[in-house]
Amino acid sequence: VQLAESGGGLVKPGGSLRLSCAASGFTFSRYAMSWYRQVPGKERELVAGISSAGRRIDYAESVKGRFTISRDNAKNTVYLQMNSLKSEDTGVYYCNANRSSEYDYWGQGTQVTVSS
Repeated sequence: VQLAESGGGLVKPGGSLRLSCAASGFTFSRYAMSWYRQVPGKERELVAGISSAGRRIDYAESVKGRFTISRDNAKNTVYLQMNSLKSEDTGVYYCNANRSSEYDYWGQGTQVTVSS
């Protein structure tokens, strides 16, 4: 099982980034996918989640209207489009695949830094 995040980097406030998470080693279309972020000294927090078929999408209040999660089951990839970025969006972003408590996988994370 592998979840490979990409697309992180340094961006100025107000800028945009698109994160990607390429999945392999499991049946991607059967898993809900989520993006979490973590900053030093704080717990990992849910940023956005999308159900296996893409019918249900949830966002943290802090990113509603700015971030968009999507998935392409044909490409085994989930995306996070991040617009109007703020300094408080800085953190390590992790991709998560979940089907149950037993089938729960994490990527290695990608750093997003929002700074002028």
